[in-house]
Amino acid sequence: MAGQIRKRGDRTWLVRVYLGRDPTNGSRKWLSRTVHGTRKDAEALLHRLLREKDLGAITRPSTVTLGEYLERWLDDVARHRVRPSTLHSYREQLRRWVYPLLGRRRLCDLAPVEVQDLYRRLLERGLAPASVRRVHARLKTALRQAVRWGLIPANPLDRVDPPRIPRREMRALSPEQARRFLEAARQDRFAPLWWLLLETGLRPAEALALRWEDVDLERGVVYVVRSLTWAGREWRFEEPKTPKARRSILLSPGLTGALRAHRRAVLEQRMRAGPLWQDLDLVFPSAAGTPLDLKNLRDRHFRAVAERAGLPRDFRMYDLRHTAATLLLLAGEHPKVVAERLGHATVHMTLDTYSHVLPTLQRRATERMARLLGAAGDGLTGDSDGSTEPVHG
Repeated sequence: MAGQIRKRGDRTWLVRVYLGRDPTNGSRKWLSRTVHGTRKDAEALLHRLLREKDLGAITRPSTVTLGEYLERWLDDVARHRVRPSTLHSYREQLRRWVYPLLGRRRLCDLAPVEVQDLYRRLLERGLAPASVRRVHARLKTALRQAVRWGLIPANPLDRVDPPRIPRREMRALSPEQARRFLEAARQDRFAPLWWLLLETGLRPAEALALRWEDVDLERGVVYVVRSLTWAGREWRFEEPKTPKARRSILLSPGLTGALRAHRRAVLEQRMRAGPLWQDLDLVFPSAAGTPLDLKNLRDRHFRAVAERAGLPRDFRMYDLRHTAATLLLLAGEHPKVVAERLGHATVHMTLDTYSHVLPTLQRRATERMARLLGAAGDGLTGDSDGSTEPVHG
């Protein structure tokens, strides 16, 4: 009973392969295909399907929907592989963008063209290409597990093309703009935070996770050992994603002094709050001692400082990090030192991210080499007849 061929009409055949019994109700499960042609054509298809079944390329059809499967994958697999905040992000992405359109589709019937159409609709609704690519990554990873579990024979996402991400021009302030930004920040109560981000290149989430125990004001050193993440309305501190992200950074005397004054202001703020204060020892706390909300910080403070400084409307808080790296590279700092300061996993990541600075560095290198060679180099331009002798060896 492994397979059957039944005649259905003139040159029409039904080919069936037995897949076993459904564990839920004991009913028999078949894979059926219709062939238009000769009986030999039907026999050839049957032999191919039986071979694929033996190789594990054919699985028992399941009634589980894509949405049901993804929830199981999130709970049974993703939960044990990623951080809680990342898991929350995965769940929100899938529930918001995938479930409404494809959540009720049977997993075994999901076709590449349906997923491609999903991406088209999401783009038409205004979702950024980068966000669609993240949805694609989640789906592809999840359905790869479905193949391992034998729920589907192949991953349909292997035949789906995610949208291309337009290269975003990286924003970095010039030295004059950076000084103007710091001057404008003097009027904001988080001025030490803006100075810290601009001077050290810390990620905003790293700066907001700093505790006073991480800041050595005597030596002028800040230690990056955690990051602040938000999952919905909940916040948590998490370990850096890579060992290189754990780092120490020397502070300038001016910034160290600003942090000393800021610490006194935080102590006064704590006294005013009284019993409402939650003592988390944060360097940059809210009025109640809790972590600052990054969105509120951006909208209520950063945007006002940037506007006073006359910066472009699309200049982001994260671009202070890009500015720190760009200014250091332009000043001639070694890329490895910049990579360590930023917490990049490798110096190659730094060079790839800030490749726009390389042409300027190459030009400076050429000018320096010309100055080093000086007149000796000028003497190699040729004889009076314009010829030069080749150098051998």
